[in-house]
Amino acid sequence: MTDGAPSPQVTAAPCTSAQLMASSARRLASGQVVVTVVNQGPRPCVLKGYPTVALAGLGSPGRNKPLQVVHQGASGPVTLAVGGRATTQLTFTPVLGEASGYCASGAAPFVAPTIVVGVAGAGRQLAPDDGGDFALCGTSVRATAFRATDA
Repeated sequence: MTDGAPSPQVTAAPCTSAQLMASSARRLASGQVVVTVVNQGPRPCVLKGYPTVALAGLGSPGRNKPLQVVHQGASGPVTLAVGGRATTQLTFTPVLGEASGYCASGAAPFVAPTIVVGVAGAGRQLAPDDGGDFALCGTSVRATAFRATDA
């Protein structure tokens, strides 16, 4: 029963690395992947900003090659209920051609089996969902801010 007074605003704490799980990078097209993180609880949390991104081998996520992240679009806080999901889209400058490929800039392509996505203060090492490698030209990646998603 209410007495007409507004209900108090419940403020969620920032998400911690222990709360968030990411399992893979879903490839959309050549050079584009979507990374989804899930709040595994025990309480709602707020996720802000953009991820960090690095290329890595199959070993330790700490042994990686950081990429410059170019922010795409506006960033705002995303409140995640327990079980709630947020996504970020990463866009790499693609490698052109077949097999060995090439970069339009003339630089040598980079190829790695995994990326390390930094979120809530921790790096999550992810492989592409199609079992391939990440291949890119240059040392940067474009990333959208995390956004809430239903799926």
